[in-house]
Amino acid sequence: MLKNQAKTTVDMIILLFMIYVVTVTIYPFLNVVAKSFNDPIDTVKGGIHIVPRVFTITNYTGLFEAGSNLPQATVISVLRTVIGTVTAVLSCSMFAFTLSRRDFIFRSFFTAILVITMYVGGGLIPYYMLIRNLKLINNFWVYIIPSLIHAFNVIVIRSYMDTVPISLQESARIDGANDLVIFFRIIFPLCKPVLATIALFVAVGQWNSWFDTYLYARAVKALSTLQFELRKVLDSAQSVGNVVDIYSESLRSARKSPEAIKMAITVIATVPILMVYPFLQKYFVSGITLGAVKE
Repeated sequence: MLKNQAKTTVDMIILLFMIYVVTVTIYPFLNVVAKSFNDPIDTVKGGIHIVPRVFTITNYTGLFEAGSNLPQATVISVLRTVIGTVTAVLSCSMFAFTLSRRDFIFRSFFTAILVITMYVGGGLIPYYMLIRNLKLINNFWVYIIPSLIHAFNVIVIRSYMDTVPISLQESARIDGANDLVIFFRIIFPLCKPVLATIALFVAVGQWNSWFDTYLYARAVKALSTLQFELRKVLDSAQSVGNVVDIYSESLRSARKSPEAIKMAITVIATVPILMVYPFLQKYFVSGITLGAVKE
């Protein structure tokens, strides 16, 4: 009886602690959502928690009116995120597969070079000159090609591949499979957990990136990304003061606060990634060689 009471008490303590952790984790996002749907002038007064005090959608309607290029920029952001994620995951995984091959005589050499690039860089100016010499300035592929290989991602994937039993590759090679068949039919499916993780990292980076647009593609309006357009709206709002007008001529009388604009921008930038995460989360906890040969 005493043991059951003690177990119940411990379970209640754990439950209360987990409720506290969840509350602390979710509250900031709910607060951002509440402010984004609250009247901007009322937001300046403060005191808003998880429920809008004066509900309105003018923060969002005004934001899209202020950024006339947002639809086109959204398309570019989606394209760069999808294409950049697929190509980066494929490139990093193929590079990692090469480095994981024990019969590759330059394995240690290329691994060392890969690690060095994580600590030593040429700087922004040499990097810009390289991008210019590659004819990538004001080119959509400036979003894709420089992001194909990332040293950290390659090392993580290679470490994951090193745990795959070598007997799987040997048995496939005996059956006549070449390296491409082994990679796409055996290694790639077994590495879904780590590839899903890397895909999420790359997708978040591509979706949130705006500085490369500022450096390499701001001269072409058609190549502007959503984050860059939102950044411009936020900068224009903050440059005027605490209460600004970012609306079209028909809405000039409406005065809006940068705080409300910032919250609306945060929601627009965050929601797409939150929608993708549940589809990848299941791979984070799955086994790498479930049902395969164990050594």
